[in-house]
Amino acid sequence: MSQGNTGVTVQVVNAHACPVREVLDRVAGKWAVQILVAAAHGPIRFTELERSIEGISRRMLTLTLRNLERDGLVVRTVHPTVPPKVEYELTPVAHELNDTLQRLTDWAERNRVYIAQARAEYDSEHDPELVGA
Repeated sequence: MSQGNTGVTVQVVNAHACPVREVLDRVAGKWAVQILVAAAHGPIRFTELERSIEGISRRMLTLTLRNLERDGLVVRTVHPTVPPKVEYELTPVAHELNDTLQRLTDWAERNRVYIAQARAEYDSEHDPELVGA
């Protein structure tokens, strides 16, 4: 059936999907997933997050934490000490999300070898010049 016969326009579909896509883009980002998983076990300090997430820059960690805080997924608490102690903790909504993220990361860990093998097979069949490179 063509789109014209369904009464559903591209604009209607996009208007509905846009807010969902925006949320998924935010929480499914490379750094956001790792931060949410790392912070799932209770309050965690910035430096602990930085050490636990390989490859993240301080700037990217700061920006991602700020966005997660803005989205209501992370709470930032500044303790009045010298020097100030800053901790990040997941909100109840983020804890609910973490259950799904944990299943996803567990799946990725279980299947990473399979996926690597599948990529190698695909690459050797579709672009043999890449195999020896």
